[in-house]
Amino acid sequence: MEYSAIITSLALFQLVFFAINTGRARGKANIKAPAMTGDPIYERTVRVHMNSLENAVVFIPALWMFNHYWDPRVGAAVGLIYIAGRFVYMRSYIADPASRGPGFGISFSSEVFLLAGALIGAVMTII
Repeated sequence: MEYSAIITSLALFQLVFFAINTGRARGKANIKAPAMTGDPIYERTVRVHMNSLENAVVFIPALWMFNHYWDPRVGAAVGLIYIAGRFVYMRSYIADPASRGPGFGISFSSEVFLLAGALIGAVMTII
C-alpha cells in the first residue's frame, strides 16, 4: 500500500504543479478569467493540465488495482515512468503540440500496462 500511496501522491503533486503552471501562464499572457483562449502558450498549458487530469482518472485506480494483484514495486516503477512521461508531454506540448507523441506514448502505455495487469490479476484470482 505504501508504494501506491507514494506514487499517487507524486502524481497528484504533479497535477498541482500543472495547475500552478497554468495559473502562471494565464498571468503572463494577461488572460482574465473566465477566458480560456487568447494566447497559444497559455492554451497549450491548459491542455496539458486538462489532459493530465483526464489521464489521472485512469492511472490512479489502475495503479492501486495493479498493486493489489502484483508486486507493488513493479507498479511503482511503472508509475514513475508514467509521471516522467507526463513531464515529457508537458515540455513537448507547450513547445510544439506536434511533438507531444513520445510523452503521450510513455504515459499512455504505462496506464494501459497497469490497467491490463489489474484486469489479468482479477481474472486470474477468479479462475
